[in-house]
Amino acid sequence: MAQVKIYGLKQSLNPIKARFSEIVHSCVVEAFKFPADKKFHRFFPMDSEDFYYAPGRTEAYTIIEISIFEGRSADSKKQFIRLLFENLNNQLNISPQDIEITIFETPKSNWGIRGLPGDELQLNYKVNV
Repeated sequence: MAQVKIYGLKQSLNPIKARFSEIVHSCVVEAFKFPADKKFHRFFPMDSEDFYYAPGRTEAYTIIEISIFEGRSADSKKQFIRLLFENLNNQLNISPQDIEITIFETPKSNWGIRGLPGDELQLNYKVNV
């Protein structure tokens, strides 16, 4: 499972949401060997008075939070982070300086999905990659 939250300024994020989602999903699929049909993204376009950030960032500043089952290797998480920086820069011209990524990992038993605890689900993909 991977749940993605994306926060940014409304005027910068809204015009690129669909493409941004495609890029994030392609990185999840590649780095975590995730099924292409599993996509769970939420966008939080914010007004400037609700989104403060440090000097040196631009209006493109974006925070990406991803919640996943624990079990992915450090290498796969680093690959995911590197892919995101590279693809967002190359495809949307968002500088790595304007992207912050946090990965939250929790045991499968801490998830409730389709009426079951996550550790009782029959998954069609591997988590330990």
